[in-house]
Amino acid sequence: MKRSLTLVSIIGMSIILFAGKLPDPPEKKPAMPQAAFKWQTEQFGDSRILRYKVPGFDELSLNQKKMIYYLSQAALCGRDITYDQNCKYNLLVRKTLESVVMQYTGDKNAPEYLKLMTYLKEVWFNNGIHHYYSSDKLIPEFSKEYLSGLLKSTGKKNLPLDKDQTLSQFITEITRIIFDPSIAPKRVCLENGKDLILNSSCNFYDGVTQKEAEDFYYKLKEKDKKEGNDTLIAYGLNSKLVKENGVVTEKKWKTDGMYAPALIHVIYWLNMAASVSESKEQKESIYKLINYYRTGDLGLWDEYNILWVKDINSKVDFVNGFIEVYGDPLAKKAGWESVVNFKDEEATKRTEILSRNALYFEEHSPVDPRFKKKDVKGITAKVITVAQLGGECHPTTPIGINLPNAQWIRKEYGSKSVTMDNITYAYDQSSLGNGFLEEFAASPQEIENAKKYSYIAGNLNTDLHECLGHGSGQMLPGVTAESLKNYHSTIEEARADLFALYNVMDPKLKEVGLVTSPAVATTEYDSFIRNGLFTQLVRVKPGKTIEEAHMRDRSLIAHWVYEKGKDANVIEKFSRDGKTYFRINNYTALRDLFGQLLREIQRITSEGDYTAAKNLVETYGVQVDADLHKEVLERYKKLNIAPYAGFINPVFEPVMKGETLTDVRVTYPSDFTKQMLEYSSKYSFLSPR
Repeated sequence: MKRSLTLVSIIGMSIILFAGKLPDPPEKKPAMPQAAFKWQTEQFGDSRILRYKVPGFDELSLNQKKMIYYLSQAALCGRDITYDQNCKYNLLVRKTLESVVMQYTGDKNAPEYLKLMTYLKEVWFNNGIHHYYSSDKLIPEFSKEYLSGLLKSTGKKNLPLDKDQTLSQFITEITRIIFDPSIAPKRVCLENGKDLILNSSCNFYDGVTQKEAEDFYYKLKEKDKKEGNDTLIAYGLNSKLVKENGVVTEKKWKTDGMYAPALIHVIYWLNMAASVSESKEQKESIYKLINYYRTGDLGLWDEYNILWVKDINSKVDFVNGFIEVYGDPLAKKAGWESVVNFKDEEATKRTEILSRNALYFEEHSPVDPRFKKKDVKGITAKVITVAQLGGECHPTTPIGINLPNAQWIRKEYGSKSVTMDNITYAYDQSSLGNGFLEEFAASPQEIENAKKYSYIAGNLNTDLHECLGHGSGQMLPGVTAESLKNYHSTIEEARADLFALYNVMDPKLKEVGLVTSPAVATTEYDSFIRNGLFTQLVRVKPGKTIEEAHMRDRSLIAHWVYEKGKDANVIEKFSRDGKTYFRINNYTALRDLFGQLLREIQRITSEGDYTAAKNLVETYGVQVDADLHKEVLERYKKLNIAPYAGFINPVFEPVMKGETLTDVRVTYPSDFTKQMLEYSSKYSFLSPR
């Protein structure tokens, strides 16, 4: 996966990966004054809801505004796909609870009703009944009896009953799904030694085992080799693998297959967008994407990505498709997502500098020369203003994207890398004064440096990770991302993180004018080690291990360098006033350790060394120090901060004069529940059965 899913939550605000103009300090962003806009609207469970603004939208041309409006509609039309992909029960649960809420006329401040609303908000926030980070099943706090009573009062005609199903039977079914911990307990199982498919509740497979799935796609590749055909197609990316009458087969996601009702609406709005496209390349890429959705032909998906990469002049851009494979334990099948955006011209000057110097960083990488690219082609890096989030990217969102994922396209045609400026700004503004940094930083100097340099340090880390890190290195012939199986995502994110960490201290950054002080790099090192060694544990439930790939990546890196640098006291663990802290004593030595680990992880990636990947991840990335975890949770609880953040989308409203669209107006709603119910009313195209 070539996308940063380092989802910056409230816990990371002191080390925010902001993408503003360098070297100006963050307060010089007058377009979005904090006092004039409410960034956080509410908090429930372990989640909080934010808003983001779209600065610069009013200055766009009418066609550009139309483009954003049409693409935003396409982004919302695929919403149900994400729910269904995450688990086969998700649409049934969501639509049932939404019907209950819409029909409810009782006391909306009653304790049990508030608990039900919290659970429904968690379902919306996580796009289903599993936590999007841990992938554990969500546990409601209201009772089964309370829900049963609400279902009875809601009435049979308002609920998604199956054909010939009685209300009593439906109540039994839905309460079992929600309350029985043995039903769909884990969305994505990465536990070593288990059948990853049979122990995962994601809806990418039905009736097949892990071995059957692996054999199915292995045979497709072998068939291509025997016939002398190209073997670069990402088989399985856009389909569900099922067993019917004892035969393993695919159900493609296309307009005459699975998800057709939603994809038809996505296509409608893509056609509208094509009518106001900014360039020939952009129009061609949109039509190619439409044909791909119609046919399910993965060859067309590759052709679309090539056209999309070549379109470097359009100001408005978008991501739309089955793209990332984080939700599949075998890393084959992609979740649906969309991001609509436009280029921030001023901030992009920074990423353009990095792009022009990409070959320098590749040549000076500490990895084995066999795994370095001899030439770096077509890295288009820019800072963007997000206009709309959809599918897997909403309500929670990445802060950076680097696509396409296909290595051969990246090698031959290049890639696009973006940093989401207004998203990181919203994270930062919502977190001012939360006390997190003061609680966990090792020293007053560390705090001072973070306040002064964390924006710049975060900028560069994100840019290096996205613009250069994912695009660096090369695999040996015959090696693919699938070689590392369930460890691929963690290893890939660790590779990009290490590339960024190693190079953020490179003197080249000062030479090209991107940094003015060595404290930029040391500030980033402080924040990464602090997060990787212990503060990210606020996201882990007591007694649990680390499950999510990005958290595993950060834990792997931090614990590896901590252990390898122990003899030289590179990183020191100490106690003050009964609290644990970590302090870096030798930043230069730490950079060297980052380089050593980057060398090994690039080797693992290039050679497809599954055993080495497994050993690294399981040894350093998964386990949790129970005592330290307990301490961190106790300290964090006192701050009253939710560790996860998601967004309410802006709304783009067409201004009509008769039948002519004369303008598009953007507004910023503040009611998460209202937006989710409106989405379900307007964009529910898939049946829950």
